[in-house]
Amino acid sequence: MRLLIFAVLAYLLYRVLRSYFGSGQKIRKTENGGVIDEMVKDPFCDTYIPVRDAKRRVIDGREYFFCSEECADKFQKEKEEL
Repeated sequence: MRLLIFAVLAYLLYRVLRSYFGSGQKIRKTENGGVIDEMVKDPFCDTYIPVRDAKRRVIDGREYFFCSEECADKFQKEKEEL
């Protein structure tokens, strides 16, 4: 019986210390617990970038997201050559 009580107390102490010091992971969430930012794929270099940092271009009526102006220019030039 003492062992069970000791185990429960040790677990509770662990939970209190973990909540006080944190779990070591720093994850930012919105107030409603959702994802902070959506990742989009650059169609030219296949790099994933946060949508808030992406360079947006509308080409042939379709919106594309790029990691840089250079990728956007190269993609647009490649599309024009087709």
